[in-house]
Amino acid sequence: MRNLFDRKAYAKMLQWKAESKGTTALLIKGARRVGKSTLVETFAKKEYDSHIFIDFSIAPPEIHEIFNNISDLNSVFLKLQAYYNVSLKKRRSVIVFDEVQRQPLARQAIKHLVKDGRYDYIETGSLISIRQNVKDIVIPSEEYRISLNPLDFEEFMWAIGKKMSFDYVRSCFEEKKPLGDVLHRRLMQDFRLYVLVGGMPQAVNAYLDKNDFTVVDNVKRSILELYDDDFMRIDGTGRSSRMFKAVPQQLASNLMRYRIGNVLGRNSRPSLLEDTIINMGDSMTVSISYHANDPNVGMALHGSLDRFKLYLADTGLFVTLAFMDKDMTENVIYKKMLSNKLSADLGYVYENVVAQMLRAAGHNNFYYTFPKDDTHLYEIDFLITKGSKVLPIEVKSSGYKTHKSLDAFSEKFSDRVLNKILIYTKDLRCEGDVLFIPVYMTGLL
Repeated sequence: MRNLFDRKAYAKMLQWKAESKGTTALLIKGARRVGKSTLVETFAKKEYDSHIFIDFSIAPPEIHEIFNNISDLNSVFLKLQAYYNVSLKKRRSVIVFDEVQRQPLARQAIKHLVKDGRYDYIETGSLISIRQNVKDIVIPSEEYRISLNPLDFEEFMWAIGKKMSFDYVRSCFEEKKPLGDVLHRRLMQDFRLYVLVGGMPQAVNAYLDKNDFTVVDNVKRSILELYDDDFMRIDGTGRSSRMFKAVPQQLASNLMRYRIGNVLGRNSRPSLLEDTIINMGDSMTVSISYHANDPNVGMALHGSLDRFKLYLADTGLFVTLAFMDKDMTENVIYKKMLSNKLSADLGYVYENVVAQMLRAAGHNNFYYTFPKDDTHLYEIDFLITKGSKVLPIEVKSSGYKTHKSLDAFSEKFSDRVLNKILIYTKDLRCEGDVLFIPVYMTGLL
């Protein structure tokens, strides 16, 4: 049974509908299997009197051919209504172009369809596939874009029926007060479940329906195989696929940047693979964290393509990818996470989930390194901005009593730092100028 999950993007879609009033089309971009089609179809059914849902991945040739010539829009609309047996109503109906990258001419037509003004239009697609298929068309400027990520932790709590628990988490974060031992332990248990299942709707559905991690893991493996097929189709060299598969190993090695040479060979350099790296980011299957050469507001202007880290966009997929060569029952992360015995050498799982949660909260990922002495470096795991200040973030799965990198960074850039944040597995507390927050609060930053 397919469960329909509440998504925060729905509120953004409502805002677009109310404010746009037909002057722009809505483009929902996101990775494959992240729930774009389900979200849009639900929205179309609830918020409009009628709708036409065109899935270009399965639409017959006669539907594709309609967009070869849109000079007569009356004819276009009559054909669509006849084929889908739907009556469109002026300003009360929406036409959905699902998997719009499969029909670039439909996307090009958006300019004229929006100008016509009779109906609303929503498009969905993977950004990398969209860009691969726009070489010979005019890109419409009449688009409002929304990114759809995997379910974040709050959405996951909604899905498992614990909305009130997270509402209390939010209030504690805002008031900077601890939750208390009992509730904190329950939240950490729910969070470990989130890490294992992940936020891909198909995996969450499998968990809710079967309550069996073997079934969940098989679902995630099928998604990873789909991604690998996509990478090989778009990049026949295999470089994107190999870089994607190496993400867990690179993070497990505790490296201060993604070392392309370790994956693709010694002669491989980031500067020679710029398109590959950008395409991987556009696929939204990974999140790129750039080194902030100038850790200040406007870090995107000074990010370094020569130094970056890669994280998987969904930590549930990350857990499965880390052990793709083993049967699910041998997966040490499943065993240790379920028993709350995740050792320090598996702390990279938390680093990936923090990257995912910050991205879902609207932050671009950046990190920073600077000299400690002649042979060692300090590292700030993540940097985010708030107003005109920066918040340095350190992630700890253990050993949380020391935070030398945060202290050194704060001293070096004292005029830029708003707060120092340490994300860990204990309850919320404040100690001097350091705010210690449990990892499940990351998305509230």
